[in-house]
Amino acid sequence: MLAVISPAKRLDFDTPSPTKKHSLPAYLKESTQLIATLRDKSPADLAKLMGISCKLADLNYVRYAEWQTPFSTKNAKQAMTAFAGDVYMGLRASTYSERDFSWAQKHLRILSGLHGILKPLDLIQPYRLEMGTELRTARGSNLYEFWGNKITDELNAALEEQNDPILVNLASREYFNVLNVDRIRARIITPVFKDLKNGSYKFLSFFAKKARGTMTSHIVKNRISTLKALKEFDCDGYYYSQEQSSNDEWVFLRD
Repeated sequence: MLAVISPAKRLDFDTPSPTKKHSLPAYLKESTQLIATLRDKSPADLAKLMGISCKLADLNYVRYAEWQTPFSTKNAKQAMTAFAGDVYMGLRASTYSERDFSWAQKHLRILSGLHGILKPLDLIQPYRLEMGTELRTARGSNLYEFWGNKITDELNAALEEQNDPILVNLASREYFNVLNVDRIRARIITPVFKDLKNGSYKFLSFFAKKARGTMTSHIVKNRISTLKALKEFDCDGYYYSQEQSSNDEWVFLRD
């Protein structure tokens, strides 16, 4: 079983990493090409391209200028501990043991606009580049075209190392859409989290994102490797709903 999650816009490079274990992204050459393209843009260009404030555009303009290889633990941080958004609140990487990190390295991947696909302990430097960004390169008009089938192929290689070819999609639609699902050599299970509000169950973004991280942590810490065990997920009050679920979209409700 292999799980995939999205990265986060919010980063934490100040808190020391709880582990010294680390690895390097598989596609640093491609990442360097994207950085070179981004460096040609002014802060105003970045603000328009990404739909962000001038303050954030200035910040990322500096980030792109300072981005450099080779990566080391002195100038970069493990992806799983550097991202700090809603998903990562639920993930709680700071509570992981060394064995947890090692297991996650084999059974978890993070999709990334800049890096394509990351192992949890891959080192990254501060950046912002969402997968849906329409950044024109020599490979096309957006990042989906830039990455093509590279991420799909890398994911298939990771799936080949699993005992059961099951892909648990805990990523957002924006990121999961970079995959060519027809080429994925695994059954894809997509958990959906809904909370009771005003008498009906609804998808509430903040809670759903955090739940994706919580399920990811549950998979890692409990070494979940079967669909039966995944279906028994019951953290933070969520429970599996047979009635609302379909064959490959599993709905978890919280009252």
